[in-house]
Amino acid sequence: MSEPSVDEKKVVETETANDKQKMDDLRIVKNWEGLGPKSRLYEEFGPKEAGSKKKKNKKKKKSEVSGGDDPKPELPLAEHVAKCRKNQSWPPAIPISKLFDERYPTGQEVEYGGANAYRSTSEEKREQDKVKETEYDALRRSAEVHRHARMELQKTVRPGIKLFDMCERLENTCRKLIEESKLDAGLAFPTGCSLNHVAAHYTPNAGDDTVLSYGDVMKVDFGVHVGGRLVDCAFTVAFDEQYDNLLLAAQDATNTGVKEAGIDARLGEIGAAIQEAMESYEVTINGKTKQVKSIRNLTGHSIGLYRIHAGKSVPIVAGGENQKMEEGELFAIETFGSTGRAHVIEDMECSHYMKNFDAGFAPIRAAKSKQLLTTINENFGTLAFCRRWLDRLGEDKYMMALKNLCDLGVVDPYPPLCDQRGSYVAQFEHTILLRPTCKEVLTRGDDF
Repeated sequence: MSEPSVDEKKVVETETANDKQKMDDLRIVKNWEGLGPKSRLYEEFGPKEAGSKKKKNKKKKKSEVSGGDDPKPELPLAEHVAKCRKNQSWPPAIPISKLFDERYPTGQEVEYGGANAYRSTSEEKREQDKVKETEYDALRRSAEVHRHARMELQKTVRPGIKLFDMCERLENTCRKLIEESKLDAGLAFPTGCSLNHVAAHYTPNAGDDTVLSYGDVMKVDFGVHVGGRLVDCAFTVAFDEQYDNLLLAAQDATNTGVKEAGIDARLGEIGAAIQEAMESYEVTINGKTKQVKSIRNLTGHSIGLYRIHAGKSVPIVAGGENQKMEEGELFAIETFGSTGRAHVIEDMECSHYMKNFDAGFAPIRAAKSKQLLTTINENFGTLAFCRRWLDRLGEDKYMMALKNLCDLGVVDPYPPLCDQRGSYVAQFEHTILLRPTCKEVLTRGDDF
């Protein structure tokens, strides 16, 4: 789930035509068991290493805080992942907790470099890791649910599918796999399926009959939590190959952000690296060639307990704050590449809402508003929700009460965030955990 922020910059670059084969892996993964840790996608860390893309001959500094060379994202405990997938039903319906012996697959582990290189062998840091294993397992369980659920969507999504039905199916799969239990486990926020110039925060309300078409660029953004420990992960679906470079740009930029992130990494420097990667791409759509630009007022963000945006923003353009990442923090590294103005505004009908985390006491007089707030508190707490979810809980005629809660500042609306009409936006996102011993990319999978 995205977070608005600020700043603007510009870099120019060229793209090649020879990334098509890589997009066969990146656009949509067709086979549940076809890709593994030894697949071509895992031999190369992101599109930057493909070797076929022409870029400016600009030397990049090695990151002192994130490690020297690009890591090969080989998923640890791969045999456990394979076993899990082999034993899973189709469509996925067996809870993840039933497929593992209380220990869930570790994400991609990347050692720190520079002044933090000692952490991977420090006994003290290893002990600190052990103390946190219960928290880590909650995050890893959420991440494994995300991988299973998105694989189902990647296999079934097609032109002509109704977005309302797609979101309902994806969310119901997540509910089964995570064993949904109100605030104890469930969805962390509504499924975003923003199309084309819409960058984020769109999910269909009741009565919305929008259908996915062959020429659409759809951002699929959803999250899962266990006990408020949540993962936030997104990818982009496009069927038309003319959008390939747009998707490559966003994925490359996200992988760059993941690589640059680490304990003591400065947020502003991460943003500059992301922008450089993103804006080194061009895309030709309907005969017109445009530079892919980082959307300057969208960012990644830190994640807290039952809190999708915990205070720190990870910019995707240069010029951001020089605040540092710290040990133990959880971050969503997400990037948005656009063919438009690269600046979003709130537009269209609102579907996303979230209780204000810092809201104090508010005098709520209307009985319907009080009752609706009770429903929100019991089922979502401070996590985001949507109107479809209120419908599912049996709430009816609640729009006036919801508006009342928004007017009182108890609940905040989050309308869709849109670039200019006619433009296209792509997004990729991963959740990373800055453990005492290493950086763990929790949501890394065989697909991206």
